[in-house]
Amino acid sequence: MARFLPPTGYDPDDARRRVRAIVRALEKAHPDPRPALIYSDPFQLLISVILSAQTTDISVNAVTPELFRRYPTPHDLAAADPSEVEVIVRSTGFFRQKTKSIIGTSRVLVDRFGGEVPRTMDELLTVPGAARKSANVVLAHLWPRPESDHGIFVDTHVRRTSLRLALTDSEDPVKIERHLMDLLPQNRWARTPHQLIMLGRGPCNAKAPRHEECPLLKWCPTGLLATGAGPAGTGGAGAVRAKGKGSAAESRPRRRRPLP
Repeated sequence: MARFLPPTGYDPDDARRRVRAIVRALEKAHPDPRPALIYSDPFQLLISVILSAQTTDISVNAVTPELFRRYPTPHDLAAADPSEVEVIVRSTGFFRQKTKSIIGTSRVLVDRFGGEVPRTMDELLTVPGAARKSANVVLAHLWPRPESDHGIFVDTHVRRTSLRLALTDSEDPVKIERHLMDLLPQNRWARTPHQLIMLGRGPCNAKAPRHEECPLLKWCPTGLLATGAGPAGTGGAGAVRAKGKGSAAESRPRRRRPLP
């Protein structure tokens, strides 16, 4: 069983019954979700997202003012001396690889895209350092659907909260993304991940979750079990029953109405 998945398991039908209430509770708790990374244009966001791998947004925000002062455009960073860039981004960790990635990213932006950040997933995935998660973050922030073809970005907080809420049974970010895309209407693909991140940085932290403070407790099988509020299925959570992958329930076509 995946870490953080409650003993009651994952039932896609039950997840579908609870998701509307979960989204509304997240919207009430975090009505203004936004990225913690500080940026002023698409280029800065892309570089910041690449630098954020294996570190905190606070660490990235500490180095990017100097980085973008020295190299304000893709053309500038593409021509940078790697040793000078390494000094600036050293505190973010893995600084040599990150330097290689952001300089390579800048060169691709200049050579293939006229110095602009591309607006499609396929194009953005050709940029060094922009894996699917990074591409989803950039596209969702800058050009939410239908302006681009982004999916749902899955970081460590989204993974953990989705498992505790039994919205997935996988630890694989790609599979989690598919489950969430199946559950959420497209008008929530940019907002809900950020709200889950805020939840994960707050009461749903990894080591000592504060279930009683969680705005989603009523719909969270993990929280209900941990607080002794009753088995999952009471208090609005719905009966959570473990099901095998690829069940008929998962494969049935479904119609979703946009959430308010």
